[in-house]
Amino acid sequence: MAGTAEERARHWQYEELPGVDLLRARYIRKEFVRHTHEHFVIAAITEGVEVFHHGGSDQYAGPGALALVNPDTPHTGRAGVPEGWRYGAVYPAPELVAEIAGETTGIRGTPGFVSPVLDDPYAVGLVHQVLRAADEGNALAADTLLRVAVTRLLRLNGGALPQRQVRTAGARTAARARAVLEERMAEPPSLERLAADLGSSPFALLRAFRDVYGMPPHTWLTDARVRRARRLLDAGTTPAQAAVAVGFTDQSHLSRHFSRIVGVPPGAYRRERKNVQDTRSRIFLPSTAWQNGQLSQTYAPTAQESPTPPSYGTPSASGSPSDSPGSPSG
Repeated sequence: MAGTAEERARHWQYEELPGVDLLRARYIRKEFVRHTHEHFVIAAITEGVEVFHHGGSDQYAGPGALALVNPDTPHTGRAGVPEGWRYGAVYPAPELVAEIAGETTGIRGTPGFVSPVLDDPYAVGLVHQVLRAADEGNALAADTLLRVAVTRLLRLNGGALPQRQVRTAGARTAARARAVLEERMAEPPSLERLAADLGSSPFALLRAFRDVYGMPPHTWLTDARVRRARRLLDAGTTPAQAAVAVGFTDQSHLSRHFSRIVGVPPGAYRRERKNVQDTRSRIFLPSTAWQNGQLSQTYAPTAQESPTPPSYGTPSASGSPSDSPGSPSG
């Protein structure tokens, strides 16, 4: 990693792992703005250090550690050392994690992670094995190892998530404001107009919204727009069309924010989704990489599997929001 300034990232899906996003990345200058995910984040660090603001303080994850973020939890991300950080990540849907927790743990209620950082080189290896199996088209190994990894992390660092209660008048106003912004995403009102329509003052609404959702309304709106744009891109919408549909001025505007939240430009993100659709007619052959008892070692607590060096396919474009060298930066 040292001695190069190149950043690479690939954000993709494997059709045999429904409800799971996959990522391999090598970042140096990348800075993720405050955002949330609808899915869990399980990021396995192999080189360097990632720093992410979570729960009111900076968290540090280095080699052999995992950054663990529950759904709808605001956080950021940046390099903690000059050479940046390299990692692989899986993003399982809450429904899948709940299913696994119900089968393999005693957690009651909505399962989640207790600590945002866990030192566990073995689990780091499992995450990278999931990514490798997905690359090789080995559905049995990918699904098995993902479930083993999630089970292990829940047993070591899992618990029931507290239920968010909307009780105070300010919290109810914040929830109503969020509903308005979701409905009027492409043409949102000003803070003053939004507060007046809800019978509040601008600063009272701002404080209440931050207390409930961990970020001010305009930051939440950008995050929500990127989420909706992702769904449109998943469905085959072009980045230019998605940008206008969610309220960005143009594709470069979407690209700038998309890259700072998702980690790759929207064009690269959409191409990977198209690749998933194109592979549905393919027949995958068994992968020899998973022969000779690989899976029999899965539960061994002292097993160490060196993650395969990632095959990065797409520049992360953290230095530029464009999807290609010829695109305008906006």
